[in-house]
Amino acid sequence: MATLLTFEEALQEILSRVRPLPAEAVPLALAAGRVLGEDARAAVDLPPFASSAMDGFAVRAVDTPGTLPVVARIAAGKPATRALGTGEAMTIATGGVVPAGADAVIPVEVVVQHDNSIEVQSVESGAHVRPRGGDLASGDVVVRAGAVLRAAELGALAAAGLGEVACFRRPRAAVVSTGTELRSPGERLEPGQIYEANGVMLAAALASAGAVVTPPTSATDDEQAHRAALERGLAADVLVTSGGVSVGPHDLVRQIEAELGVTEVFWKVAVKPGKPISFGVREGTLVFGLPGNPVSSLVCFELFVRPALLALQGAREPGPVFVPGELTAAVRRNPERDEFLRARLRVDGARVLLEPVTGQESHMIARAAAADALVFAPRGDGELAAGTTVRYLSLR
Repeated sequence: MATLLTFEEALQEILSRVRPLPAEAVPLALAAGRVLGEDARAAVDLPPFASSAMDGFAVRAVDTPGTLPVVARIAAGKPATRALGTGEAMTIATGGVVPAGADAVIPVEVVVQHDNSIEVQSVESGAHVRPRGGDLASGDVVVRAGAVLRAAELGALAAAGLGEVACFRRPRAAVVSTGTELRSPGERLEPGQIYEANGVMLAAALASAGAVVTPPTSATDDEQAHRAALERGLAADVLVTSGGVSVGPHDLVRQIEAELGVTEVFWKVAVKPGKPISFGVREGTLVFGLPGNPVSSLVCFELFVRPALLALQGAREPGPVFVPGELTAAVRRNPERDEFLRARLRVDGARVLLEPVTGQESHMIARAAAADALVFAPRGDGELAAGTTVRYLSLR
């Protein structure tokens, strides 16, 4: 009997076959959550001019201390009409352009104001002045390629004058669920039938990882239906199937995929749930065969499919990222397979507490929906006691 791949080995087999998709120009307003395809460089100095960091008065440091006449008012967006002369001051708002001749700003709260003059204490040159290019200079890198564009990155790019950026193309994804017993939610169930949950679940998971998802389809347990559905799905960058990858008489997915030119890289991984997962490639398409049990399907998605999608989009660290937490209850280890237990996460001060949910069977999707973490329980003998530090993957 062949030794099964470990979780880490299977993930490496997948990621070694991923090549980032081409970059495309994306308007900044539509780039949230996208991955930057090339370094984004500033179009202007930031700030683009010397500006005031305070509401106050623009002065020359050599003229302080003393009494200075106020000769003009400078609002944000409206520069002074002339340079500041010797022994003068100008009122200036936060963000206002520091006038030529001035080299400092005195905050309004530390001066004594008269009708058209102010009494000021000594101030150093450069005080409360944001120098031109103090954040970055025109042409400097604002955000590096491979970064996920979130609020802070988008704000920096906008401030640097970039109206659009080059982002890796979002992968196109297709979902095919298999099984004659499947019925769409809302339809009436006949004896032996179940509602098809994996399609909508996997489509939502794919979208959350940045994919553009075609409406999920299902195929009954016959070769013609499988071939038609899989052939359509193989036109995408990523095809995800659920069910039909085990060894039963109706498990046709791997056979039909092979006939359609998919090269299988591996089948079965030493994990629980999700052992019968398969992975293959056809030209540029990544093909994932996930188990039919909903929890197995969801766990395999988080462990294997999501990292592949992020890698396709050029993410520097596609994950999955496991972080430490503390078990609140003992769990028995599996001697042969790494196990990923669904758990509820609770924060208690500096401690992250992980409470395994009751009902870890792979068909119990309703109970799994209450979980917000996957606890990694490495294979081995005995148990992991309550209080043990373990690694977990956040599902939030």
